[in-house]
Amino acid sequence: MIDRQFIGWVSPAHTVDVEKGRLRFFAHVIGETNPIYTDEEAAQAAGYRSLPIPPTFLLCLDTEDENHLAMLEMLHVPLERVLHGEQTFTYHQPVCAGDRITFQSTISDIYDKKGGALEFIVKDTTATNQGGEVVGEMRGIIVVRN
Repeated sequence: MIDRQFIGWVSPAHTVDVEKGRLRFFAHVIGETNPIYTDEEAAQAAGYRSLPIPPTFLLCLDTEDENHLAMLEMLHVPLERVLHGEQTFTYHQPVCAGDRITFQSTISDIYDKKGGALEFIVKDTTATNQGGEVVGEMRGIIVVRN
């Protein structure tokens, strides 16, 4: 059983720069054809300062932390027992190339189902830009098979 004492644990913050090349590559990989994600002029004509991030790219940026698996290690959860259960995003303003985004996560809940055969870790993450403004929030649910 995952120790419930970790509910409320807050991760160290980490910061990532949003780069145009990575945005273009991600858009290509997911098959995104809207030119605002690959063409600077199209993005600016649409009202963005620069290339905006595609909707799920915030999660990719969050996992760039060199310690992104540290939470599972702290909880003594073997990676081979982990499933990605759910992910939600709430955006408060656009994130664009050139932004510097700081992420901080909190374990907001740990619970089990099926008599402990499945445990769930709920992780809430806040993304803040270089101006200190919250640009997005994510909630991820990690499923642990016991």
